[in-house]
Amino acid sequence: MRPVWSGAVSFGLVTIPIKVLPATEDHSISFRQIHTTDGGRIRYQKTCEIEDEALTNEEIGRAYEAGPDQLVPVTDQDLEQLPLPTAKAINVEAFVPAERLDPIRFGRPYFLQGDGPVAAKPYTLLREALQRNDKVAVAKFAWHGRERLGALRVVGDAIVLQVLHWDDEIRSAEGIAPRRVELSDAEVDEALELMELIGPTDISRYRDEYREAVQAVIQAKAEGVEPAELEAAAEPEGKVVDLMAALRSSVRAAKEARGESDDEADVHQMRPQKKTPAKKTTPKKTTKRTASLSQLPSGCLPTRCVSSSIICAWLRSILCSRASKRASSLAKPSLTSRRSAVWPPMTAAKLPPVWTCRDSTRSSTASVRRVRAWTVS
Repeated sequence: MRPVWSGAVSFGLVTIPIKVLPATEDHSISFRQIHTTDGGRIRYQKTCEIEDEALTNEEIGRAYEAGPDQLVPVTDQDLEQLPLPTAKAINVEAFVPAERLDPIRFGRPYFLQGDGPVAAKPYTLLREALQRNDKVAVAKFAWHGRERLGALRVVGDAIVLQVLHWDDEIRSAEGIAPRRVELSDAEVDEALELMELIGPTDISRYRDEYREAVQAVIQAKAEGVEPAELEAAAEPEGKVVDLMAALRSSVRAAKEARGESDDEADVHQMRPQKKTPAKKTTPKKTTKRTASLSQLPSGCLPTRCVSSSIICAWLRSILCSRASKRASSLAKPSLTSRRSAVWPPMTAAKLPPVWTCRDSTRSSTASVRRVRAWTVS
């Protein structure tokens, strides 16, 4: 890259020789003016309105228009005599946090390159100081016949000079915003949800599609081929009638683009159905299957609700069972005989089909015992 300016960066007693290089480039397509009849180039000549003659660059000077008919000539010698300390140096004036600089101040950025081996150490020193302190250096410099304000910040391993606008160059935003309007919380929530669905992105994936289309047209015409017809972009709709409906539609479209399903179902109007005469059907007889108390082992209660009479009978069976257990314990029968006396041998296969058997273990602080439960299927 070709440097556009050379000088030095000075902060305190430290001086860094530098070269200023453009950090951006313009890829806009420029056109020349031609004569539509024969295709000839249109040329502009600098002529004197008094003599009506073309002039060379050596014959042209500068002047300031103080009024409609008053021009004040200003020569190069007049400008060179001005006391301008920033003519050949970028003087650092202060260091401020980056968030204090409003991006509306930012102008064109430029890379600063150290000029020679002597600039390597102070250049690196300034870069490390800016990185560790997380601040930017506010500086003044003179360039193209005027003094400018700039900010020195770190981008990668290089120091960037960001041109800043002066305060009097920033226009006021008063009267730009619309008058006060009422917004509901639901509308703001829908807008926030839409922002979350759109989400972040990689800026590098965007490209200038219009420039690419213009280049395709130029290339086709240069090769003598008719340019391909492109689909016209959809024109934006006019006035937004319902802001909430537009937000919901945008959220739904964003979800569909991301492959997500919308939780809210669309409401459709139901068409009335024709009434058909009801067919007479005989009611089916339903029989309730009730469990007999004799089918249950003593000390076990069904897990489904039963009538009060069955509960009373169940309680009586438990009391009788406990009495028989105490009477049999006096005779000290064997474990097999005692279990058969209290719990009749009954397997799940012999039970009626409405009962199933499951075992569970209930624990307490004193002991762990086995409990058999019967449930109605």
